Amino acid sequence: MVSPIANKVHTIFVHVTDLERSVRWYTTLLGQEVSLDEVANPVYNLKIDHHTGVVLDAGPEGETKRVDPSKHPVFNFHADDIQKAYEYVKELGYTVDSEIVHFDDFSFFNTEDPDGNIVMICTG
Repeated sequence: MVSPIANKVHTIFVHVTDLERSVRWYTTLLGQEVSLDEVANPVYNLKIDHHTGVVLDAGPEGETKRVDPSKHPVFNFHADDIQKAYEYVKELGYTVDSEIVHFDDFSFFNTEDPDGNIVMICTG
């Protein structure tokens, strides 16, 4: 049977409680400039250099979304140099949930966004 569902990830939704705070956190992590005038509830589409999108979703206007973050990363951002990425995240004062883990073909570490969502930064 041929599936009508494409074999690709289209958009990743990151559920957040405070859209402006999360937009600042993610755009700073990615080295992007943003005008908070461009941020309007309930969602913000991060500028991603790929066909897979990342949407920060704060839920319905006037409500604070209840976020139950996974204890495990559900997506990752790529870094060519894991050591530089790790130092950058530490310099930002962001929570780092793990030291760098090295394997033969890739390395990674985890950081935590303001709502406790675990974001993996990895090579390979």
